[in-house]
This record gives sequence, C-alpha cells and structure tokens, in this order.
Amino acid sequence: MTEASATASIEVGVDPATAFKVFTEDIDLWWVRGPINFFDAARATAMQIEPGVGGRILEVYSPPDDVLELGKITDWEPGALFAYRSSVDDTETRIDFEAIDEGCRVTVVQSLLPGGEKAFYFWRNVIHWIPEWLERRHDVPREADRLAIALYYEDPPAAARWLHNAFGLEPWNGSDPSWIELQVGSRSIMLFKLTEKRVAQLDHAVWVYVDDLDAHFAHSQENGAKILSEIHQHGYRSYDAEDLEGHHWTFTQARPAMP
Repeated sequence: MTEASATASIEVGVDPATAFKVFTEDIDLWWVRGPINFFDAARATAMQIEPGVGGRILEVYSPPDDVLELGKITDWEPGALFAYRSSVDDTETRIDFEAIDEGCRVTVVQSLLPGGEKAFYFWRNVIHWIPEWLERRHDVPREADRLAIALYYEDPPAAARWLHNAFGLEPWNGSDPSWIELQVGSRSIMLFKLTEKRVAQLDHAVWVYVDDLDAHFAHSQENGAKILSEIHQHGYRSYDAEDLEGHHWTFTQARPAMP
C-alpha cells in the first residue's frame, strides 16, 4: 500500500532567503550525480527549477532541449515556500523555509493526491544533500565515478550506519530501506536488501559505466558471458552478466557528463 505522505526536514546555517536560493537556483550544484538519482540517468546532464508559478522542475538531457518535466510550480514565495504538482506521479510537494536561531529549517512534505495510486517519495532521500553541499561544496564531486560497487545486506540501514561509524563512509542518500548510497571520493557504494534470489556467495556485485551499452551487451554475448538479464531501464539502463567463475557484473549506460 502506498504511503499517504512523506516528510523530511533539514537545518542549514544560512537565512531562509539564501536557503531558498540554494534549493532552487543551485539545485544542479548540490544534486548528486549517482546512478539511481535520476529518472533517466543514462542521458541526464542537469537538474533545473524554473522560477515562479507555472515554472517547471526539469531533468535535463543531452541534447539540452530534451527534458523530462518532473513537476509544475503552483506556489512561489522566495524565502518562504514553494510547491509543485508532480508530472511523473500522483503527488504534490510543499517546501517550507522557516527561520530558526541557527539559520533555517527546510521541510519537504510530499503527499499523495486524493484518488492517486503512484508516488515516488524521493525527497526524503536527497534533501540532506543540501547541508552536506553547503559544508563541503569545494570537495563534493558533482559526478560519480564510472565504477560503483553494489553490496547486499539483510539490513541495509544498519549496515550503512556500521560502515559510516567503522570506516567513515559518507551517505549520499537517506535511510530508505530499499537502497542506500555511500560515498567514497567520487565513487559510490550502493547497499541493497539481500533477497532469497541471492545466496551468501553472491552477496556483492560490481557496477561499471560504459559509453555504449548496446555495443557492450553485444560484445559480452559474443565473447561467452552468461547474460543474467538483458538490457532494461529503471531510471538507469543496464544489463547483468556472470563471468567465468560466477561473479555478477552490472553494466550501465554512462551519462554524457560523466568523466
């Protein structure tokens, strides 16, 4: 059953006007370029919010005139709030900017519309990128590296906390139990929930980003790789293969801006 709403809140050490500007005008600076942080990660080059009522929230592709409209703004009060109606699911989202002693509290409430059935509650996973970017904006890479690691655990949130506490790995998204992304320099380690389909000997996989996924898929087939799943799309385009000793590999279409 889809949740009726999802709420997330952060505190930043700037005034509401600055926080509003950072959230809206600077979204392309603080939005992390992870492999599952876009609806179509293979083509995404930027995130953009057009100011004012009627403005659009966009995922920008290459060529630059190709976009995915994520929503249309319904309320726009700089330094106070903005709201939008989603174009990709059945939700509406309100973002409030409240002055506090230490700066500003930013609260996002994403709600399922009456009669709605589909909801992508992603803000609770990404809103914390804003204070992290403000604190470390000179060090945080805008693009993830082409090599990422996927690890599978029975309890991904507990594993993420342990990896952070023990090894100092930094989070790139929130504590959604379905997946958690950790940062290692410009590389990401993605933690997924272990399912019955994966046995203990196959509790990890390697992700590699390639320029031409279709050509890579054909080459793998021609050279004897066991294809576990053909090319499919879920935000990112990818396929899964098994090497000569049974290790699992995921190959994913690189975005145009990836170094």
